[in-house]
Amino acid sequence: MGDELMGFSIRCPSSYTHNHMPVKILLITPPFTQLNTPYPASPYLKGFLKQQGYEVFQADLSIEVMNVVFSGTGFQKLFDHLSTGEKQLSQNSNRILSNKQHYLQTVDLVMNFLQYRDTTLAQRICSDHFLPRASRFDQLPDLEWSFGSIGANDKARFLATLYIEDVGDLIKDGITPYFGFNRYAEKLGMSAHSFAPIDQALQQPGNIIEAWMLELLKIHINEQRPDVVGLTIPFPGNLYAALKCGQYIKQNFPHIKVVAGGGYVNTELRDLSEPAVFNYLDFITLDDGERPLLNILKFLQGERKADDLFRTFTRIDHEVRYVNSEKEGCFSHKDIGCPDYSDLALDRYLSLIDLANPMHRLWSDGRWNKLTIAHGCYWHKCSFCDTVLDYIHRFDSASATVLVDRIERLIAQTGQTGFHFVDEAAPPAALKELALELLRRKISVSWWTNVRFENAFTEDLCRLLAASGCIAVTGGLETASDRLLKLMNKGVIVRQAAQVCRNLSSAGIMVHAYLMYGFPTQTAQETVDSLELVRQLFEQGLIQSAFWHQFIATIHSDVGKNPAKYKCRIIDSLVGRFAKNDLQHEDPSGCDHRAFTQGLTKAVYNFMHGIGMDHPVADWFDFKVPAVSVKRNYVEQAIKQHPVPDSERLTSRLLWLENQPQYLKSPATKKGKETGKSKFVLHDRMESHILSIAPDTGEWLHDMFDRFMLTNSELMPLEELKQKYEARFRTPFGSFLRSNEWKTLREKGLLLI
Repeated sequence: MGDELMGFSIRCPSSYTHNHMPVKILLITPPFTQLNTPYPASPYLKGFLKQQGYEVFQADLSIEVMNVVFSGTGFQKLFDHLSTGEKQLSQNSNRILSNKQHYLQTVDLVMNFLQYRDTTLAQRICSDHFLPRASRFDQLPDLEWSFGSIGANDKARFLATLYIEDVGDLIKDGITPYFGFNRYAEKLGMSAHSFAPIDQALQQPGNIIEAWMLELLKIHINEQRPDVVGLTIPFPGNLYAALKCGQYIKQNFPHIKVVAGGGYVNTELRDLSEPAVFNYLDFITLDDGERPLLNILKFLQGERKADDLFRTFTRIDHEVRYVNSEKEGCFSHKDIGCPDYSDLALDRYLSLIDLANPMHRLWSDGRWNKLTIAHGCYWHKCSFCDTVLDYIHRFDSASATVLVDRIERLIAQTGQTGFHFVDEAAPPAALKELALELLRRKISVSWWTNVRFENAFTEDLCRLLAASGCIAVTGGLETASDRLLKLMNKGVIVRQAAQVCRNLSSAGIMVHAYLMYGFPTQTAQETVDSLELVRQLFEQGLIQSAFWHQFIATIHSDVGKNPAKYKCRIIDSLVGRFAKNDLQHEDPSGCDHRAFTQGLTKAVYNFMHGIGMDHPVADWFDFKVPAVSVKRNYVEQAIKQHPVPDSERLTSRLLWLENQPQYLKSPATKKGKETGKSKFVLHDRMESHILSIAPDTGEWLHDMFDRFMLTNSELMPLEELKQKYEARFRTPFGSFLRSNEWKTLREKGLLLI
């Protein structure tokens, strides 16, 4: 494969080859990702590599840079830099600079509050005379409606978030247009067919934000003295910062090998041929990082040949080569180990509230341990999705026992009981077993995940998930058009999705809907009708938040591969040697989709604040749109449809969710005959309920109840209960299923799962 590999011989350094000493690894998350919780890539890789015997340290430069910027010292340097600059600032930026002293006096206090170090500050933040205010405060929502009279902490967190965003606007205006709180130089990374603009930007003098980032990187390298630095690039907004880190390492620590991987790489760089990228990196890996990174490390130790690399790009003889040895495959989900959050400053993350909506805040508020229930998507058929790629197509799950073991380890390590399962689509069967295992072990957690709105999410399953700690789900509703859902190959219909949202919401689980507009052949009528059905879902309380995005064809989706099938035309040839993913397309049979962007966004924003539910859909647009063609009570009628009757669910298992009922036999006469009803006393967290029942039926049911309890590893199927009932009473089981006693048991906690 050539004599030289990125400037060092394929015969690895003797210190590795002869002694087989494990290399030391530093894993870096470059700016910027979430501010409230670590991105999960490096914790997963650290847990795996430690399991393999490597010494690993990780650092989240994203949150570290934020803590440097948003500090008294950082603000002083920032303001000094801006006051000596020659750049013409906006009126809003000058408004902030005029309040320099107030910002310097408050920033450390605000950060302490957002990091839960000083919650007593809430009342002062809520006052009108503590925080300096710029343009983000100009159009405040109705704070009384959002937070009430006793929600001071949440109200203060919301106002403190606006304060943070004001300074972000100042940085963007006065320091660099690249700045964003969960992205940096995102435009450079988006659809970058040519590497030249990024390469050119990397040659320009850095700004104060980048200087702070590189100083932090230098500190970690000097402290850890790694042989390898791994950079995760999950999004376009991490690419530039990752390459800036790679550039710094190459210039100052040339002996360190730099590896990059992550979501952006996996989708955008699968056809990489630009050698200039390897001026900043040594290896670029695709798909799951465990096997590729392990093989690179073994190669550096002299235990593998270059031909043994797995799904890895590198530069050989000035050309990009892709090496993909088939000797070893990916690790299974059960074998990758438990994420390890050690080294990360978990107390330095910020709990922000950027929107006064209880569901939407989950993305920015709270420190969530991130786990995956399964690898890939069990459906992997949606025509707009990257279904051919490994992260979607290869479905692989771990047992509930393994998952809950990991949950327990993370709780012990982090002290946090909140979990975000970051699956593409969490399988209902796996969620059921996970919930049962959590309940059996009596582990109290709060969790949320992404799901498909499919029939498997029955009312009973949703009640079980809620009992195990599920507080919210997100899911792709996409469009409220059955024609388009069929064309998308979603495997659901609108009525079904509404019923699932009803089941989730009635169990106390919040729902966020991902919405799409602009799918090929979508008409203006279908877009307007979709908004109307979304309005109805909000009105009925079936979803709590939502987000619209415009459809984009990708090279890895069925639409991108077979555009004629969807009556659209790809007009982007993706000529270039760098990123290739998003495709420009024409939709001859559809409408002008971009015209709807502002109206759809404005409508949902208001719906999430409980505003405008009674407005005609047409009022959200500044141009004439078709009249709504769906019934105004469509969703209301859909959720009234009766679920599958219990008599048809004989394969379901019986589970009693509450405490063991107390059974009271009926009193007997002197002759030993029972004179009245027996009773079950049903105790739950809120109250007790008396269930009167015929003595013979009560005695029989009492004998069965142990088989319904969580302590029983083999819950009884309804079919078995039917057989026992009919053998005992010689009457059809259906009569019992129609009885008031059965209805009461089902209402009070008897589930069919």
